[in-house]
Amino acid sequence: MRLYSTRNPSSFVSLEEAVFKGLPDDNGLFMPEYIPQLPDSFFERLKDYSFQEIGLEVCRHLFNGAIPENDLRAIIEKSITFPAPVVKLDDETYVLELFHGPSLAFKDFGARFMARLMSYFNKGNGRELVILVATSGDTGGAVAAGFYKTPGIRVVILYPSGKVSYLQEKQLTTLGENITAVEIDGTFDDCQALVKKAFLDKDLTGNIRLSSANSINIARLVPQSFYYFEAYKQLPSDKKPVVFCIPSGNFGNLTAGIFAKKMGLPVHQFIAATNINDVVPMYLSTGEFTPRPSAPTLSNAMDVGNPSNFTRILDMYCSTWNNIKEDIKGYAFNDQQTEDAMRRTFQVHGYVLDPHGAVGVLALEAFQVENPRTKGVILETAHPSKFLPDVERILNCKIDVPKRLAILSKKEKHSVPMGIAFDQFKAWLLDAYQ
Repeated sequence: MRLYSTRNPSSFVSLEEAVFKGLPDDNGLFMPEYIPQLPDSFFERLKDYSFQEIGLEVCRHLFNGAIPENDLRAIIEKSITFPAPVVKLDDETYVLELFHGPSLAFKDFGARFMARLMSYFNKGNGRELVILVATSGDTGGAVAAGFYKTPGIRVVILYPSGKVSYLQEKQLTTLGENITAVEIDGTFDDCQALVKKAFLDKDLTGNIRLSSANSINIARLVPQSFYYFEAYKQLPSDKKPVVFCIPSGNFGNLTAGIFAKKMGLPVHQFIAATNINDVVPMYLSTGEFTPRPSAPTLSNAMDVGNPSNFTRILDMYCSTWNNIKEDIKGYAFNDQQTEDAMRRTFQVHGYVLDPHGAVGVLALEAFQVENPRTKGVILETAHPSKFLPDVERILNCKIDVPKRLAILSKKEKHSVPMGIAFDQFKAWLLDAYQ
């Protein structure tokens, strides 16, 4: 398998190099040289495949021999150890639950796979690897859980102070061992900017072996494509076109869905559901991509004003706006609408949504007004208990908290407070890891 930078399609690197570098030197993003079409026989037998077998088939074709099949099977079997069930709300509305992993968020799939892939490639390397990751909520918890106590790898998680939920913060700041949380006095975009600058700083990369665990790393995106196939196989076999509605922040999840479609999954439409940070819906409407500072909302993991993976979407569609807006529809909603959707879904279906899933419900409803007789799958990206105070306030009832999350509230927080100045962050990294 070879990968290129979105800024230099004629220069290629191996899968191992792309996974460890995370970001190309030219500040582009790594993309596969080509995305293979899966054989018809795979789709004919899709309902017979286990979740792990789906992942193996996707990786076998995409990686094209970069990892021996037995090793690849072991990586997948150790990564995908929890389900991704589809729950029916009504004949046109389904919820894909992606919160059954250790950190109760969809990012467990990508983080666990990447941790095991990096560990596989890192065998025999005596030099410590330092993972940098920015989080607006769930990424940090998933990465912390995925890499916890992984030999030879240390993890630095940057998160915006006061802008993640209480239990999300506990997931970042209570593990210790090889996990360090850096609490930034700024926004998620500030955290992401610090990570990107670190990878482009020759002094840092010359002294510290750095890699990334954000969705800018191709190793995060590949396993996220697995559950689109897994969801599709669980849907009833009728002739209604299938649409996937994705609550979107940094747009890695939607990018993974496009990977699945390009590999042959018959997706009729993608829906990009955002909160008031609506840079991509505005682009889909006007053709103008205008990043801006993110604004805080109830659905905090989607508070992104300059989504990194949008570059990959442009690349896959050759920057052709007309083609992108044919495949992707965008909708944006405010906090009041989000709360109303949470209450309505609970009252009508008895289903508890987190704020991100509620934005997905609103977007699918808006799409199906204009496109009836479609079968919509909403990606429910996090367990509602991760947003306990808000969910209980909105629904006016108690929500069960899974034990693995509840025990965090008793653990002590440890974080490194820091401003948004890159020089300060750079000096701290060199002092801690050089």
